[in-house]
Amino acid sequence: MTTNDMVVDVSQDWVLACDVQQGFMQAPCTVSNSFDYSARCRQVQALGGDCYNFIAPNDDSLALVVGDASGKGLAAALMIANVQSSLRTAALFTGDDLAALLKIVNQQAYNSSSTDRYATLFYGVFDSSARILRYVNAGHNPPVVIRRDGSMHCLEMGGAPVGLFADSEYAQGSVQIETGDLVIAFTDGLIEATNEDGEEWGVQGLLKAAVSARCSQDARNLVNLSFNSMDDFSKGHQTDDATLAVVRVI
Repeated sequence: MTTNDMVVDVSQDWVLACDVQQGFMQAPCTVSNSFDYSARCRQVQALGGDCYNFIAPNDDSLALVVGDASGKGLAAALMIANVQSSLRTAALFTGDDLAALLKIVNQQAYNSSSTDRYATLFYGVFDSSARILRYVNAGHNPPVVIRRDGSMHCLEMGGAPVGLFADSEYAQGSVQIETGDLVIAFTDGLIEATNEDGEEWGVQGLLKAAVSARCSQDARNLVNLSFNSMDDFSKGHQTDDATLAVVRVI
């Protein structure tokens, strides 16, 4: 057999890669003394560019990550894995300076990726004792805080997607959070689902589903009901990875 005739079986490696990526996104359904949170990522292919993660060092604080790498499939999965790894490492050295954290992640992503690769990223830290959410939004769809009184606040402060420019600077935002507030973070695959007429479900479709379910549902059910609502609208037609993360302040 010549070199050209050789066939390499990578099926097992592919399965392992899928398992590793899913390991980054364990589907939590957790209720602490301060937060009720859950998330779901539904990918178009076995590997994808969306990610989410929750980090809860104690009952009073919770870190939320939601990201979306450009492209699809293996290339996007490698990009978002690189971003997640950089974020985990940099967080050990930057303390409460979220802007510095994202600057380091951006530099690492830029240096290790090709010119057409980048990722949008939202990183937020909830502090229940201070009743505040500190965050940086790196070019991501702005998450929404839905207040108990029905008012809404978009989390837009931040900077450019990571990996896009070498010298990007980031700004940290903050917002007060109170008991009963709901924070929803999502990727564009969720809101860009279309119906048979080509109309997008949109942010308004997501917010309508969240508001209608928030009073009687916990975070896990709210996530599932939101996906069901999207599927009803689009007849199950999904063309991009879709992720939704929900945090309810207790």
